[in-house]
Amino acid sequence: MIKCKHKTIKERKNMKRIMLVCSAGMSTSLLVQKMEKAAQADGVEADILAVSTSEADAKLSDADKPVDVLMLGPQVRFLKAQFEGKVAGKNIPVTVIDMKDYGMMNGENVLQTAIQLIEAK
Repeated sequence: MIKCKHKTIKERKNMKRIMLVCSAGMSTSLLVQKMEKAAQADGVEADILAVSTSEADAKLSDADKPVDVLMLGPQVRFLKAQFEGKVAGKNIPVTVIDMKDYGMMNGENVLQTAIQLIEAK
């Protein structure tokens, strides 16, 4: 994760919190690393995390660290409607990560998709 412990409140507001969800949180961990590198290269303030489906609810309910976008790994795409229901009314976009970008671990493309969804809110 890109840390922001020493940021001001104003700077934290610009921080994008991107949550990736997969079956166990393992396969998305490498993608998170690639996305973090892309964010640093692009000068994007981002807190990117990978969690399992069982951990997702706790992360979504953490008021201190609100999620800006929820991205599902292709292997859990069948849970999209369920997660949309969980975040209904919270203005958190939910999407399934493009299978090609996921398979190629294309952190730049996945990051750009996340940013577009956040900016479209």
